[in-house]
Amino acid sequence: MPKVKTKSGAKKRFALTGTGKVKRKHAFKSHILTKKTTKQKRGLTHTGLVSSADMGRVRQMLNF
Repeated sequence: MPKVKTKSGAKKRFALTGTGKVKRKHAFKSHILTKKTTKQKRGLTHTGLVSSADMGRVRQMLNF
């Protein structure tokens, strides 16, 4: 059997924590930042965790 490749877009966007949870970055932080408040941009800086509803799909894309 050939090896199963990881989705290259997913491996750039997600990272695994030591306890097995999946880290993610917030959306809406890349451009059009002038109309967003400083408080909103600061809140988007912090990483979050993938919700349990999406965890199965993310794990399937990352093959673990």
